[in-house]
Amino acid sequence: MNDVLQNYLRDRPELSYALLVSVAEQSCYLLDRDANVLESYSVSTAQRGVCAQEGSFGTPVGLHCIRERIGADMPLGMCFKGRQATGEIASIENQAPPCRTEGDFILSRIMWLEGLEPGINQGHGIDSHARYIYIHGTNEEYLIGQAASHGCIRMRNSDVIELFDLLTEYTPVLILP
Repeated sequence: MNDVLQNYLRDRPELSYALLVSVAEQSCYLLDRDANVLESYSVSTAQRGVCAQEGSFGTPVGLHCIRERIGADMPLGMCFKGRQATGEIASIENQAPPCRTEGDFILSRIMWLEGLEPGINQGHGIDSHARYIYIHGTNEEYLIGQAASHGCIRMRNSDVIELFDLLTEYTPVLILP
């Protein structure tokens, strides 16, 4: 396990889990405190690759934590705008539709990330929280497993709900290129 992640967990004995996101593998791993992989999930990170710069639409790397959890008890497929449930349930596409819709729909749950590394994912122009970097569900589940997001980490809706129900605020999330 990464030293930065180990140090973060050592200072927070109340936390049971950590997430490791591999952009190269388009995968997310649920880890216990001893870095044992408990579960793996396919994800979709940024179509434009890794980058922390504001306006880049890239996925930022480094150590983050879940700073806010939004959407508890909402139904699967609930649409969010500005972190507020809209009341609309999205149609979830499991195979490519004949005409792809434009947009990065935010569905089911939001785990809003905060960067913990100044100069890497925290600070002016590169701040993950200020860039609204989330782990969230998507209407384009057929794209899970390939880089397709606008910077966030997209998951299948059932997977993001499963993780949301398990994880707490301040759970560490290490994003590797």
